[in-house]
Amino acid sequence: MDQAVFIILVGAVEQGLVYSLMALGLFTSYRVLGLADLTVDGSFTTGCAVSGVLTAAGHPLLGLLMAIPAGAAAGLITSLLQTKLKVQSILAGILTMTFLYSVNLRIMGGKSNVALLGKPTVFSLFPALPQELSRLSKIPLLLLIAALACLLLGFFLKTATGLALRATGDNVEMVRSSSINPDVTNAIGLCIANALVALSGGVLAQYQQFADISIGTGMVVIGLASLIIGEVLVGHSSMGRHLLAVMAGSIVYRLVIALALQSTSAASDLKAISAIIVAAAISTPAIRQLWATHQLRRAGGRYAAEEEKEAQTNA
Repeated sequence: MDQAVFIILVGAVEQGLVYSLMALGLFTSYRVLGLADLTVDGSFTTGCAVSGVLTAAGHPLLGLLMAIPAGAAAGLITSLLQTKLKVQSILAGILTMTFLYSVNLRIMGGKSNVALLGKPTVFSLFPALPQELSRLSKIPLLLLIAALACLLLGFFLKTATGLALRATGDNVEMVRSSSINPDVTNAIGLCIANALVALSGGVLAQYQQFADISIGTGMVVIGLASLIIGEVLVGHSSMGRHLLAVMAGSIVYRLVIALALQSTSAASDLKAISAIIVAAAISTPAIRQLWATHQLRRAGGRYAAEEEKEAQTNA
């Protein structure tokens, strides 16, 4: 394999693992709770800002750990807007995202970006791989973080609280009639979702060695694309398979983006390529349904023609 292509593919896998944490968070809010949570764009940046500032101060591990409660706090704000002030879910997410822009600037000391070049990160805390495997040195830690998050989320969703959370997304009235407070499950779900999103932002800050105030723009679109691509490729017949689909979809999405960019020399095409991939991913279920309908019609037409031919033969 060409060295340049190998580097591009490794980078795509690494980014896919980073963004899989964000996709897991979006899965929790979008699929489990059934909410379109736009807080993601803001909470992703919050995790990135917290991790970046603490890493710049020499505390990379603490940066990742503190990104989690910071993201959960953002989710709690959105939940309170929805459940206590009766703000619609989409508008509540937009309000929190807008509020977080100022908060994130405060966290970053009024700067639009924080550079981490030359600073120790969580990746430098682990033993280096041999020279011939040095390009793969970040994958083991990224895989460990993503797998651990996936396993913990899967375990939680099988507990009594997790089942209540899933039931809230399926039927709020049934949950309420079962003496379960849906406001509480809503808050728990959004806190977990945005905690995962913020963790993803925190890992990305240390992975690319800088934090930026606009880094969270478009995260909802990327997460949805990863989610749908994974469901199309892997399926979602069980919770474990659904979680695996989220991680696989995130990696495949980044690989497609990398290969598409490799085929064009203009970096300005990135947004257009992303939009096309997202549109294709989102419309895939509808396209499959249209194809199935077309096949049924063709089969019905052939059957009708055979019946007519048989009737003419008998006549």
